[in-house]
Amino acid sequence: MFEMAKLKVPIIAIVIGEGSSGGALAIGVANKVFMLENAIYSILSPEGYSSILWKDSSRYKEAAEKMKITAKDLYELKVIDKIIKEPTEYTEENFEKIIKSLKKEIKSSITELLQKDEKQIVEQRYEKFRNMGEYISL
Repeated sequence: MFEMAKLKVPIIAIVIGEGSSGGALAIGVANKVFMLENAIYSILSPEGYSSILWKDSSRYKEAAEKMKITAKDLYELKVIDKIIKEPTEYTEENFEKIIKSLKKEIKSSITELLQKDEKQIVEQRYEKFRNMGEYISL
């Protein structure tokens, strides 16, 4: 993550299914993170979380709610930048629509990011990462 954060080129990550473990941490460093509407993204599975927290993996549904692993939750927490809508039913035609949406977002982001110099790219990535989630001082 430290090395990736220093890269002087734009990084765009897309969560298309289940992004988890150390890889989830790493792609969080990207300048832009997109996520399919029904994908999940976390550093630990809900089963693992509930096993650690409550010593009971059967509480995975409760754990998933607390973990905030959905696209909607992660967008609100500023972990991801864009939710890519998905159809309720997958067909070849619907799949093409998703690909077109992704292509549009990637092109738009590349255009935006290429307007920045290397220092701005790295700084934007740093600021984005630092502003994820919510910090409450007690």
